[in-house]
Amino acid sequence: MRYYLEGQSEVELPASSVAELLSALAARYPSLSFHLLDSDGNLRRHFNVFVNGVHIRELNGLTTPLHPQDKVILMASASGGKGEAGYV
Repeated sequence: MRYYLEGQSEVELPASSVAELLSALAARYPSLSFHLLDSDGNLRRHFNVFVNGVHIRELNGLTTPLHPQDKVILMASASGGKGEAGYV
């Protein structure tokens, strides 16, 4: 993803929810948008989002509220070939 973030590994963006953060990220880095969001604006299935180390599926999904001190990590799923399980 660093390629789409113009070489940066971290970005600070103000957002009150995960959905708002993803929209702001896609707006700031348009080339990332296609890889991150589907045509309906939803997060693509192969991306995992963690807020302070907790997957958003264990929180409130895309409506998970964010605070200025929160750290959000976007991680693309990795999968193996020829019958091997993929691990993240």
